Amino acid sequence: MEKLKQRWGIDSNFQIIVIFIVFAITGSASAKLAAPLTDFIGLEKEMVSGWIYWPVRILLIFPIYQVLLVFFGWLFGQFTFFWAFEKKMLKRLGLGFLFK
Repeated sequence: MEKLKQRWGIDSNFQIIVIFIVFAITGSASAKLAAPLTDFIGLEKEMVSGWIYWPVRILLIFPIYQVLLVFFGWLFGQFTFFWAFEKKMLKRLGLGFLFK
């Protein structure tokens, strides 16, 4: 735990627990919200090949996850951590131009 606290620049074990909870809620919520979006755009699992359905669904989950991560981080009082985490992750994916 000490290594994580040092790497993430946080002070307490409670903060680590809150961060893990935010990651868990965000992952579950983004996966859950992707289902109605795929239905809305007319992409149903039974109608198309899994080779099309799953990549499109994953591409839908990605932006939902990014938004929800910052939102739930704010909700749990960890906005600063998750905003920095978000910027770092997007820069590594080559999307750093969004923050200039």
